[in-house]
Amino acid sequence: MAAQVNCEGATWRDCLQLGLGALLGGGLVGALRATANAAVAKSREADSCILVWMDGGPTHYETFDPKPDAPVEVRGEYATIATKLPGVEFSRHMQRLAAIADRLAIVRSIRHNQGNHGAGNHYMMTGAPPRIPVGCGAFVSFHPSMGAVTAYERGAPAGLPPYFSMPRMSRSGGPNFLGAKYGPFVVPDDPNASSFRVRDVALPQGLTGERFTGRQDIRRHIDHMQRINDVAAGDPLLAVDQFYQQGNQLISSPAAQQAFDIHSEPDSVRDKFGRNGFGQRALLARRLVEAGVPFVTLYEGGWDHHRTIFSALDAKLPPFEHTLAALIEDLEQRGMLERTLVIALGEFGRTPKVNSRGGRDHWSNAMSVMFAGGHTPPGQIVGATDRQGYAAVERILSPENFVSTVYRKLGIDPGKIVYTPDGRPVHFVSDPTPIPELMG
Repeated sequence: MAAQVNCEGATWRDCLQLGLGALLGGGLVGALRATANAAVAKSREADSCILVWMDGGPTHYETFDPKPDAPVEVRGEYATIATKLPGVEFSRHMQRLAAIADRLAIVRSIRHNQGNHGAGNHYMMTGAPPRIPVGCGAFVSFHPSMGAVTAYERGAPAGLPPYFSMPRMSRSGGPNFLGAKYGPFVVPDDPNASSFRVRDVALPQGLTGERFTGRQDIRRHIDHMQRINDVAAGDPLLAVDQFYQQGNQLISSPAAQQAFDIHSEPDSVRDKFGRNGFGQRALLARRLVEAGVPFVTLYEGGWDHHRTIFSALDAKLPPFEHTLAALIEDLEQRGMLERTLVIALGEFGRTPKVNSRGGRDHWSNAMSVMFAGGHTPPGQIVGATDRQGYAAVERILSPENFVSTVYRKLGIDPGKIVYTPDGRPVHFVSDPTPIPELMG
């Protein structure tokens, strides 16, 4: 049987050997733990994080790091536009974000060595490189994701799960050894649809509240029956029970009902976010963090532009960046931006030269990441790529630095050691160094 561990990282066996078994249950350790927790809470810069995941690898050239002086085969077809920051330019479709660049922090110098989707996604979502080579199409999980760690460390608000992902989970967005209860609650339906209804947050048609309560009572009686040989603790159905209980809580939770009632938003607000799937999911994310949810991932695919990148981005970028700017502005107007961290990124950037099919391929030597809110010092560009955008050359940063920054802002120690079910010690992040320019 795997050794049980406490939240300080010591096994019960270690404590007994040291004669500390009684002490762990006493007031001294409780007081020390309370002091440590208070210190973490005091250092927290953000209560919630909205992670906009641009799956496929968004181009840095056509977004936050254009190279107007590079040869045409490198700079591409797009002109650049001025931003609110003197001397800083974005690509031409980033107009709304350029207008609020003084409220953003753009990191241009994160790089890594995982140039395929599966591995790159894992590295950026977890801060841990995959332990074995993985293919582009792989859904890999060697380490808990940022959302799962946040759920594990921060817990859930009353009546709601702590971690959401919409409309699906990213390739490496799961909990790994932390356990299924820390995986994301996925909302697959389109909140832009008039018939939008979140699963498990409303009674099925034909089931009245009285019948629902009766069924819960029956299940409780069954659950109280003694299981054969008293081995309930090892019963794989316990994970299913947790999901069942979570569903019951959601159905009966006023907080959940209110958070998901996107139709109660004024038309002017819904229009501002954009009457499309991504726009209304961003609005729903704001409602969730407003209700106290600490981590929401907005999965937005379609950034893997190996061909016809410019015509594709002509259609994709304007509504996307319109929604992203609207989310930041809305949070700010509501007084929530200071305590809500908004991030936009993908698994890597794109190749410097436009290929023969008019696209750009995978490129992990350079990428751009957008930060806003969560006490992030605004109006700055962190790091730089070379003159043609081939590689990060100034303030070179790693995925570990990125993930550690997110954890520090959320009041989580990135260097904390946790234990897998087989007793193996694991750091949340092996290099727990955050990006100092982004810390408030």
